[in-house]
Amino acid sequence: MANLRSPRYNFFCAFQFLLLLQTKVLSYQYKVGDLDAWGIPTSANPQAYAKWSKYQSFKIGDSLLFLYPPSQDSVIQVTEQSYNSCNLKDPILYMNNGNSLFNFTKPGELFFTSGEAGHCEKKQKLYISVFSGNGSAYAPSYGPSALPDTASSPSYPTVFGTIPQPPSSSPSLGFPLFITAVIASATWAIIKAMM
Repeated sequence: MANLRSPRYNFFCAFQFLLLLQTKVLSYQYKVGDLDAWGIPTSANPQAYAKWSKYQSFKIGDSLLFLYPPSQDSVIQVTEQSYNSCNLKDPILYMNNGNSLFNFTKPGELFFTSGEAGHCEKKQKLYISVFSGNGSAYAPSYGPSALPDTASSPSYPTVFGTIPQPPSSSPSLGFPLFITAVIASATWAIIKAMM
């Protein structure tokens, strides 16, 4: 049994604490719009995606989860010009599996819309501004910041059945936690061997 007052044991505990602190919450996964699914906004809330993105602070390492029935919709990343004109030709990225995850790897402005004809014109599109690691972001001169500030929350009917829902903003801890456990085990084995 290890001596709880030994310097080695105290070092081990401090080391583990620092590793856990470092991996606490590195990124978030956001379910787009906090809605049941990626789809055409209702007439009662046509700016659902613009309102939602206005109140989020996205940073490098975060991700967007688009949930939708793959037989009925898709998601495309487009240029600002294509976003404003609802041009679906030549997207930057095309996702159509119904459970599309987009990871933020650099700061800047990102533009998404439905890949289905007519959906973009019905406001099924999303503008995102991603912060850099130091907290700065590009300030948009248009888009969500120009929206009126309303207290109503987005609502969207599910018309195709239920979709398994992950938490709206779930911390992505799986891999860092695994690495921490491996390092802690290795460190403990080394300390035990020294005793």
